[in-house]
Amino acid sequence: MFFISTQLLLRHNNSMQTRRGSWIASLLLLLLLNMDWWNQLIIMPTSAAYANNGWKYAFATFYSESDALGTMAGACGYGDLYRQGYGVNTAALSSVLYNGGQACGACFELRCVEDPLYCHPGTSIVVTATNFCPPNYGLPGDNGGWCNPPRQHFVLPVTAFEKIAMWKIGTMNAQYRRVRCAKVGGMRFAINGKDFFLTVLLSNVAGDGAVTGVKVKGSKTGWLSMGRNWGQNWHVNADFRGQALSFEVTTSDGKTVTSYNVAPSDWQFGHTYKGKQFV
Repeated sequence: MFFISTQLLLRHNNSMQTRRGSWIASLLLLLLLNMDWWNQLIIMPTSAAYANNGWKYAFATFYSESDALGTMAGACGYGDLYRQGYGVNTAALSSVLYNGGQACGACFELRCVEDPLYCHPGTSIVVTATNFCPPNYGLPGDNGGWCNPPRQHFVLPVTAFEKIAMWKIGTMNAQYRRVRCAKVGGMRFAINGKDFFLTVLLSNVAGDGAVTGVKVKGSKTGWLSMGRNWGQNWHVNADFRGQALSFEVTTSDGKTVTSYNVAPSDWQFGHTYKGKQFV
């Protein structure tokens, strides 16, 4: 009786092993036939690994002009990026990243990931936010509406894009992180306006780069808070004519630099003056 039961048990085990083997073979065949699903299975952990290293996931495309004309006179108000010292290492940001202009001047390090055919492994670039990429709600986010919320998207001059990937990739899977901005010389204060209306464009801001607060003081006044007009243009309604101007600048990391007597008492609208710098 015991012998018969053992034989039945062996047959049962053999049957289970056969079924298990057939199930595994069927699963492998399914995976091989559906390579798209298999690729996603392999790629997805890659993004998570980068994110755990402090990098965040995003996408990037490029302007077709090699001289970065597509980024000139952008939403941050910097105008000629060559004259301002930014060159072609600049980016337009989707609305999620742009944050109503508060990201203007911030620096980001980007690298291409997940495409060994078109990415340049081991390379990265640092770009300054100088423009806004508006959403296009008439198109889906993965087919024309690249900058639609909640997508985190960078648009680069093709010259900058090709430092980390071949242009043939089209839309790049990228990783990015905020980094400190390295600038040469002091902060620049471009003064414009008329009579009682004063505007100041801040550029060449090192450190955090993204200005969140500006105060101005005349030689005959106290400190007055300026409001963000647009991008990195700040304004205040006051008559400072005939007074030397000092500025207090605060960036998004909470640091503040005060530059006294940046503009002399005979300053003029349309001129740019240099102040101290973040270190």
